[in-house]
Amino acid sequence: MRRMFLNGTAMSGQKDHHAVAGATFLGPARTRAAYRFYAVRDEFPGLLPVDEGGCSILGELYEMSEEILFESLLPAEPAELEIATIELDDGQIVNAMQLQPERLVPGDKVVDIADLGGFRAYQAHLAANRSIDDVLGSPAGSHR
Repeated sequence: MRRMFLNGTAMSGQKDHHAVAGATFLGPARTRAAYRFYAVRDEFPGLLPVDEGGCSILGELYEMSEEILFESLLPAEPAELEIATIELDDGQIVNAMQLQPERLVPGDKVVDIADLGGFRAYQAHLAANRSIDDVLGSPAGSHR
């Protein structure tokens, strides 16, 4: 069994949560403040360990079998991510998906969202900005 920290589209209520069907939800969890967190193309997030300026990122902790991890979750992960070990704020060492910057395509939209604290907060930020644009009746940025 593996403990896996999820912080993106495989979390509960997200589009890829089915990839962890059968895993046991252990509860919300936070990384230690040693990571930056990036949204890639507004599609998925990625953790990146840093020596300075790190933040604590909110996610969910699951316990899952090797079968769920290797046959369901990992094949559903974007190519820009790779399984790694991270440290949670309570000192636990667990697995998580980590951003591999060298796999990004030049020109990809990559936004540092670490200060928001989590992917759901970024999704709420995007939704709020879409709502403003809907009210204004214009695409993002064209009303400036």
